[in-house]
Amino acid sequence: MISCCTNIYGLYVKITKYLQPFMLLLVRLWIARIFFLSGLTKIQNFDSTLILFTEEYKVPILSPYLSAVSATTFELLCPVLLIIGFASRLTVLPLLAMTAVIQFTYDQNIQHYYWAMLLGIILVFGAGKFSIDHYICCHFKNNKN
Repeated sequence: MISCCTNIYGLYVKITKYLQPFMLLLVRLWIARIFFLSGLTKIQNFDSTLILFTEEYKVPILSPYLSAVSATTFELLCPVLLIIGFASRLTVLPLLAMTAVIQFTYDQNIQHYYWAMLLGIILVFGAGKFSIDHYICCHFKNNKN
């Protein structure tokens, strides 16, 4: 009985190890799409974006102009880096900060917790095998030996 359970658990571990890179890629693509589309919306009519950051999205500490420019920049640049898997753990930090600001200063919405969870997965586990990060890591490991 115990050996049967051990075999089933071993199979489960093998399957999840095999699926992990695919899941990490899916998480990266999913969260990148959310932020990139938001950035595209902001850049399509930047005058409206400035008005929104002046009237609606009152970000603490930053001026409305700087808030609008930095949010738009991060929402367009970070998703591209996530998609290719470059500096992924670093890339999620501004997106996590933006998610926190959105959640706690403007619009409290349950989906922001989901965004934070997806970004947290990337922060903890990295980008996975299908990324430039993985290639760089493997390249430097091979050069050390």
